[in-house]
Amino acid sequence: MGRVRLRLARDVVVEFVDRDRALSQIREIAKEGTRLPLIVYGPEGCGKTALFKQAWKVLEEYGYEVVYTSPLSEGESEVLGYTPSIGDVVREVLRLFPDPYSRVVDVAIAVAGRVLRVLRRPRLAILMDDVFQAVGLERAERLVKTLLNLIEYPPGDYESIVALVSSSEGVTRGRVGRHSWAEMRILWNMGRDGFKELYDRIPAPKPPFEEVWRAAGGNPRLLGRLYEAGWNLDRVVDWIVRVRGLRELVKSLSGREVEVLREAINDPDVIFERLGEPEAQRLREKLVESNLVVEVWGRNEWSWIDEPPPEVDRELGIGRYYAWQTPLHRNAVERVLELEI
Repeated sequence: MGRVRLRLARDVVVEFVDRDRALSQIREIAKEGTRLPLIVYGPEGCGKTALFKQAWKVLEEYGYEVVYTSPLSEGESEVLGYTPSIGDVVREVLRLFPDPYSRVVDVAIAVAGRVLRVLRRPRLAILMDDVFQAVGLERAERLVKTLLNLIEYPPGDYESIVALVSSSEGVTRGRVGRHSWAEMRILWNMGRDGFKELYDRIPAPKPPFEEVWRAAGGNPRLLGRLYEAGWNLDRVVDWIVRVRGLRELVKSLSGREVEVLREAINDPDVIFERLGEPEAQRLREKLVESNLVVEVWGRNEWSWIDEPPPEVDRELGIGRYYAWQTPLHRNAVERVLELEI
């Protein structure tokens, strides 16, 4: 199987590595198709885009026509992709939209429908990367229902359909999950061995691997960010503070919410233990909405794409029920608490 090449940092391009279990799961999905759209949640930068691009390769090997969209990417070729064999269909659909790349999710759905109408019993894969952030919370549910309708009420016969959607936006999980329209799984940051492979491909000089592991917690995007920042942890923490609006977030908290947040720095499961308190419930919603913590349900194999995180790892900020997206996200919150409160 060919491995896609991915830009890890400004001047570092690497081949897709690790995620063997995830690729095995994709192959199983390719054999049977998806009865429901499969939504893959996970921390920002954990490797969802890399996995979807590699999944494209796997699905092509199984004879699928692939429609791929990543609305938040830059450049038309990254925003919309497809197997060359359906190029004529894609160009026909693009002509129907005055400004197609501003409505690329609609374009991808239209291409999928057109493929089902004009091809004889095709194998079709629809891959949508970080799409909920692009369409918004209200439309996320309708999008999932539209994908389900393509599977259950297609405009033409098909042999197999795979519908994969990824998101790091945790709020929609509750909205979409209240329906029976999709299956949901979590993709976590890379395991230690796979992360070490990426670390080894970054040019020296660099800090010892253990320091980088304890900072990024297996998150490949943060690995690239650390390299670009000259391995300056304070600089990356300040970046997280800015992009997440953490000063404003902490200032908005009540006294009790701040107390619970301080406890959660050392043990994210405090969020679960305090859910009987209205203040803790509001704090949980704010932390999830700000992409700081992730609910990590049971470690059974059917809840995860690839390997789940350890049951508990306090050093990396991982609890049984909740986890900080990365140790550096936790450090950023802790810094703001020290400076602002």
